[in-house]
Amino acid sequence: MKSVSYKLKAILYRSNTSVYEIMSSTPKLNLLLDDISSTSYRSDLSLSGIKSQFKIFLFFPILLFAIAILPEEARGQELYVFTEPASNMPAKSLSAKYSGKFVKTIMHETRIEQRHTAEVMFGLNKNWMIHGATTFSDMYTDQMRFESGRVYAKYRFLSNDQVHKHFRMAAFGEASHSRNELMFDEISLEGDQSGVQAGLIATQLWNKLAVSSTVSFIQVTKEKPKHHPEDHPYQAFNYSLSAGLLVLPVEYTSYNQTNLNIYVELLGQQALDRKKYYVDLAPAIQLIFNSTYKLNLGYRFQLNTNMLRMSPNSFNIAFETVFLNVLKRKGKEKPDQ
Repeated sequence: MKSVSYKLKAILYRSNTSVYEIMSSTPKLNLLLDDISSTSYRSDLSLSGIKSQFKIFLFFPILLFAIAILPEEARGQELYVFTEPASNMPAKSLSAKYSGKFVKTIMHETRIEQRHTAEVMFGLNKNWMIHGATTFSDMYTDQMRFESGRVYAKYRFLSNDQVHKHFRMAAFGEASHSRNELMFDEISLEGDQSGVQAGLIATQLWNKLAVSSTVSFIQVTKEKPKHHPEDHPYQAFNYSLSAGLLVLPVEYTSYNQTNLNIYVELLGQQALDRKKYYVDLAPAIQLIFNSTYKLNLGYRFQLNTNMLRMSPNSFNIAFETVFLNVLKRKGKEKPDQ
């Protein structure tokens, strides 16, 4: 019954109908459910939406140029908060990460909803790394519960390393299983839906700037809802453009120095089977302590969309620690990088 009430809230949101109006008229509820698939409830990609996306893509190169003209002493960073770079974590290492996502959604207007993710990452060698993660959330229920599990693998197939700069490319794949029902237009494997994703990453590092781009195809694998399955996208094209900069320290004297990095990331999704999309911007700051512990603080907000989403904004916090050489075999081995 709880999931039914949440679906009803999503339907009301689509139709701009108040709860009071629905509860005071049973025929209106039946009419609403019968006609939910009509064009009046389906947002198409309008001319104004196209113009808005074009303005967004004009804005981001200007932002990259502003970062690029910062002092020469600044060095680029590619430990992005919302996306993965083409580079891998250190070979033979293990990393443990906690992430928290906090949102205010249309399903629970009176409280902040949260998702907690526990993730373990392995750097098998300089080219391969794998992730495994589980999520716990109260976003689709009234109480915290186990929500999903996912696996991720990345293979770096190109490295062009030079002094103070490099260019790298990688391919990745991801699979997720979630207990949540399909309720919103946005396709996400962070815990919201079951699905698979595959894509490419390209990262360019200069001594003062790191820029990375990701493109991927994502497919929902969960069974389509019985009622009005045509309302939801099931396939989408994801894209991102990310920039990172090391602010402090100005000069390295020790690996024990605390690093301060700043990031800005453009994140978008275009459905392939529906004319629906979103574009977000996500600034973040990052502190690295003793070259071992990493603290991320980020805020993701919506720039434009015609999708029904759980929430247009979210606050993210993450803490990660790395254990070097824990996977190294006994005996002499050539070091991987």
